[in-house]
Amino acid sequence: MTPSPHSSLPLLAARGLTFTRNDEPVFGPLDFVVAAGEALLVQGDNGAGKTTLLRVLAGLLRADSGEIDIDGRTAQASLRSRAIAYLGHLPAMKADLNALENLDFLCGLHGRRARQLPGDALGMVGLAGHEDSLARQLSAGQKKRLSLARLWLSPAPLWLLDEPYANLDLDGINLVNRMISAHLRDGGAALVTTHGAYAAPPVQTRMLALGRVA
Repeated sequence: MTPSPHSSLPLLAARGLTFTRNDEPVFGPLDFVVAAGEALLVQGDNGAGKTTLLRVLAGLLRADSGEIDIDGRTAQASLRSRAIAYLGHLPAMKADLNALENLDFLCGLHGRRARQLPGDALGMVGLAGHEDSLARQLSAGQKKRLSLARLWLSPAPLWLLDEPYANLDLDGINLVNRMISAHLRDGGAALVTTHGAYAAPPVQTRMLALGRVA
């Protein structure tokens, strides 16, 4: 992982972060930090800006104002690409590649967590035997599990997880919790959005509540 788990600096720090859409405020100003080994649970109703916040942190949207630092450095695009793994609502897989080809392709782009192999990651998320299945042939739950395998293989220390329990059964929910716990033990950190339908992962967790801006 790029940032040092022994650093006294927070892995992620946001100061005065705001975002508007069509001249209407979505969130902010927000100030928060996330340390290595910690999870930040982002809660709020639909439309409160949870997904938008994660997309801003990932660099997919531009904030109207504020600063974002990763391990004490300004979050330039090159730093975000190394430090952040983003799990969104869409599977972000190539439909006509099979499960193993998708993971090999993404590891080639973004690197791979030490001592982890794509085939082993498929087995860990319950997709053993689906190595040759095309991504477009997988069910919604299987696509989410394939995305979780991609997340697990990423060497990025900061996970941005947008409703990671969606489309998963109880076994899948427990899988997400185990993955988050292991990632934090390894010195990583996670931001997890939820609208309150699922319990928080069983790790050191703080809360960031988003509400509609007046």
